[in-house]
Amino acid sequence: MAKKIVILNGSPRAKGNTAELIRSFTEGAESAGHTVVCFDLQKMNIHPCLGCCGGGKNPDSPCVQKDDMDKIYPAYKEADMVVLASPLYYWTISGQLKCAFDRLFAVAECNENLANPQKECALLMAAEGNGYEETLYWYDRLMKHLGWTDKGKVLCGGVFNVGDIKGNPKLKEAFNFGKKLK
Repeated sequence: MAKKIVILNGSPRAKGNTAELIRSFTEGAESAGHTVVCFDLQKMNIHPCLGCCGGGKNPDSPCVQKDDMDKIYPAYKEADMVVLASPLYYWTISGQLKCAFDRLFAVAECNENLANPQKECALLMAAEGNGYEETLYWYDRLMKHLGWTDKGKVLCGGVFNVGDIKGNPKLKEAFNFGKKLK
């Protein structure tokens, strides 16, 4: 069965290593009949969460802030799967991704008991090194707390400069991951 996949790209580099992982994953997923939409967060006007707990009054525009999250909310609500894509920044996801993800709480505010929509999820990450422990701790706890299903991770270390990922076997892994999604 074809999935609707939303990718939240937290990389500030439009043509960086994370973008290449996304491209490979997307090609694989689309070749298997899935629909993929990617939001390049660095190009979007997204304000940080205010912690006001005032959202949820309008399901079409759930947050009290009106910015580019209104482009993400409809796709997020329809998605079967959310892919979190980020470079490793200070041993975790980028601020761009964290900011956008925090704002998804407004969708939960539309539901009784602040229930999050049930999703599958994946993590794509490029990094200079291989110190993913803090990110994996956060990601695994996030899956548990949201009740989401982790479908997998592609973690590509040793890629700092733009283009370092070229020819890296992790690109094929990302393609195959997308292609084999069920």
